[in-house]
Amino acid sequence: MPSPAQKAASVPSTRASRSPWRSLRYRGMRWWSVANFLSNAGTWMQLTVQNLLVLEITGSAAATGLSMSVQAAPALFMSLLGGTLVDRWPLKLTAAVSQALLGAVAFTTAALVALDRLDMTSLMVLAAVTGMIATVDGPACALLGNDLVPVEDVPSAIGVGALVHNAGRLVGTGLAGVTVGFLGTAAAYAANGLSFVFVASVVPFLRPAPGAVRHAAQVRAAPRREGDESAPDMTVRQGLLFFARRPRLVALAAVTGISSVFGRNYGLTLAVLVTGPLAGGAGSFGTVSTVLAVGGILGAVLGARLRRPSVRLVGTLAAAGALLQVAAGLSPSLAVLLVLVLPMAVVESVSDTAGTAVLQTDPPAHLRGRVLGVWSGIGTLWGLGGPPALGLLMEVVGVRGALLAGGLIIAGAIGAGFVLRTRRTPTPLTLPTKEGDVGRVALGTAA
Repeated sequence: MPSPAQKAASVPSTRASRSPWRSLRYRGMRWWSVANFLSNAGTWMQLTVQNLLVLEITGSAAATGLSMSVQAAPALFMSLLGGTLVDRWPLKLTAAVSQALLGAVAFTTAALVALDRLDMTSLMVLAAVTGMIATVDGPACALLGNDLVPVEDVPSAIGVGALVHNAGRLVGTGLAGVTVGFLGTAAAYAANGLSFVFVASVVPFLRPAPGAVRHAAQVRAAPRREGDESAPDMTVRQGLLFFARRPRLVALAAVTGISSVFGRNYGLTLAVLVTGPLAGGAGSFGTVSTVLAVGGILGAVLGARLRRPSVRLVGTLAAAGALLQVAAGLSPSLAVLLVLVLPMAVVESVSDTAGTAVLQTDPPAHLRGRVLGVWSGIGTLWGLGGPPALGLLMEVVGVRGALLAGGLIIAGAIGAGFVLRTRRTPTPLTLPTKEGDVGRVALGTAA
């Protein structure tokens, strides 16, 4: 029997294991979080300045949107190839090289701006190159951060990453105006280039903690030989097949997809609701946006406490968020809407953390890059198609009708999915055993 002193000593470790900050116990994750913060701040500084730069060059809002689309387009066509390369190449080397290349693009843009040689054509080319590099850099950096901590601490790593992203966004967008005002536009690009160089210099020194998942390149002790059936299949096709044949990943894609199309675009729907039926102004929507940001941060902290996220949890949270969206659509005043907006943002953030954890831990090591590549392509489709579809729905039934219909569609689809899965799931039966035999399950489920 453990002594009272032993029991007392075990309490702090148990609490630590549930802490949303538990991934920061590992030195590698602490360094990676600092590097990610600087990189995110630099990236958001550049994105903010880039939009202003396009407007300055062309004077066209449409051109600004086009530059953003050009940078996002490679993810639609090349994400699976990028994920395949991440699976094939050493992870730290891939992340370091991709970060260095992104830094080179930023420094090139800074030089062209400083020399007054940047025109719309060169800016579009640089944006496209950045998008192509990002198809490799995105999954490489995501997996590298998770590979620094044990599997059970991956949700914490993802939650900390979300907090770092939000903090970097706030700092980067704030610094953009200050940097341009005092040092000029070129300085913002140069600062982003330096942030990439810092990340690239940190990556080689990162060491994974005991119990962390080994990357595919580490798992393959030797090159694949002819007739070696145990060697993993590293083709692009294998990544697609794995995703399509994995019920929980397909379900996760369905839940996230329908939520992205009919909900979540609160920057669009709530802006129309506040300035329209609720008769608020830009200041009122600013307040709503602030509450959404606070809820997102709280949700990231709560999501980081998860130990074993599941698709069922993601679906339940998405359905709860949809019902909150329905209530928001019925809000009689701005005060009622503000009360609903906070839990909406919290639920969405926790759901995102849980879904990302499932996505990045479910596939075997040699397929994780390609699964993230498939997901990136699907996510780009949602990002491009969701706002126009939602805007069309608002044109037809109004903003309140769109919020109500979208929320009911999401909740109804997820509820129907739960019912169908329950009916199709066979009940496990334990075969009778003789004395001394080990019981075994006759029927089970694949998911």
